[in-house]
Amino acid sequence: MAQVKEGDVVRVHYTGKLTSGDQFDSSAGREPLEFTVGAGQMIKGFDAAMPGMTIGEKKTINIVPEEGYGAKDPAAIIEFPKEHIPADMKLEPGMQLTLTDPNGNPVPVVVVEVKEEVIILDANHFLAGEELVFDIELVEIV
Repeated sequence: MAQVKEGDVVRVHYTGKLTSGDQFDSSAGREPLEFTVGAGQMIKGFDAAMPGMTIGEKKTINIVPEEGYGAKDPAAIIEFPKEHIPADMKLEPGMQLTLTDPNGNPVPVVVVEVKEEVIILDANHFLAGEELVFDIELVEIV
């Protein structure tokens, strides 16, 4: 039976959860996720779990932050002047906003704290610093 090797294009179904059991993503009800193993299209830990899998095989993997979305970066916690926010916008901790970087790319952020003159924003990926658990099923080696 064929086994996945680096460079193969694969199709998988998956469910991603935090160690608390809270689900953050799943391919359930959608087409399987297709990617090239080892091409850097997936987080390192997910990619590394693929070689050796056979069609129909299921496995559960734990991915430490360093092999996932990295550790939380304190430099990604930023103070943003309130004067750059529309006056009628009501900001609350936990709100998700999108800023634009100097190259015009969108940067998703979360409001951490609203102060008198500034807003504290977290630009870390929402899964940074988290240990992830994925249930994976190899559907096809394309």
